[in-house]
Amino acid sequence: MTTTPDIALVYDAAKRLEGHAVRTRLISSPALNDRLGCRLFIKPEMLQRTGSFKFRGAYTLISRLSDEVRARGVVAFSSGNHAQGAAAAAAMHGIPATIVMPIDAPAMKLENTKALGATVVTYDRYSEDRQAIAQSICDEQNAVLVRPYDDPDIISGQGTIGFEIASDLDELGLKADLVLSPCGGGGLISGTALALNDVSPQTQIWAVEPEGHDDTKLSLQKGSIVQNHPDARTICDALASPMPGDITFAINSALLAGGLVVSDEEAGLAMAEAFRTLKLVAEPGGAVALAAVLRGKIDVAGKTVVVICSGGNVDPALFAKIIHA
Repeated sequence: MTTTPDIALVYDAAKRLEGHAVRTRLISSPALNDRLGCRLFIKPEMLQRTGSFKFRGAYTLISRLSDEVRARGVVAFSSGNHAQGAAAAAAMHGIPATIVMPIDAPAMKLENTKALGATVVTYDRYSEDRQAIAQSICDEQNAVLVRPYDDPDIISGQGTIGFEIASDLDELGLKADLVLSPCGGGGLISGTALALNDVSPQTQIWAVEPEGHDDTKLSLQKGSIVQNHPDARTICDALASPMPGDITFAINSALLAGGLVVSDEEAGLAMAEAFRTLKLVAEPGGAVALAAVLRGKIDVAGKTVVVICSGGNVDPALFAKIIHA
């Protein structure tokens, strides 16, 4: 499938994930609400299976394969979160998984992926083409390629987050004015936007990216896909995709309100705030949307705001260094 997913695929994904994905309920902090002058809710996807939202999309895609195709196994490429999500989903279906990961990926992500039973193949993210490597393995093994974001099945699985946000707020008699989401390749935010456009069309949805990797913001402004500079670096490894996907950009250009950018330092400060105030462990890329709110990148006064914290897979040494900075 290479076309834009419709809302029916997101509803189907929600049914497939029921009983398999963790229902991560919104949480809030009176202290943060008072400080920011808004109703702030956190969608804590670090509490999801494998520590990030990525399990949703990977499980959805693998569950939709026929038994014959699924038995061939899967191959994925990822800096770590999609790697773990694909490995876990493959293990749950009893099939082999090979994951192509950058050699400098966080040690925790490498170790967790292997612990889930996947075969890990490493590469140099600055000189080698991960997708070409993965495709070569697929060809050799006759396996299925599980892309990290630019796939209708992946997007629709991630979109279940949007349904859960709206449902939790409905129970409180609220609607979200703003939803902010971390954005790398765009699978999470495009799926969330599809869902919210159906159940909460008045909600503004904003992408948040690290400095130097703000390809979605720049692409939205230009009206066509812009690639990050190859020399750009960030501690937000989960958001270091080279450019938006074709499918994700088509959705995001139609449904997003815009893009926001935070520095690595601001992401680190948000990690520390999440730990101190919310008792949540967020990885750098998972904390960027919270950082945008905390640093005043967007006006939240008097509004109901939801921030997606997309993952918590961070090496202990880096986490300790950041929160003690």
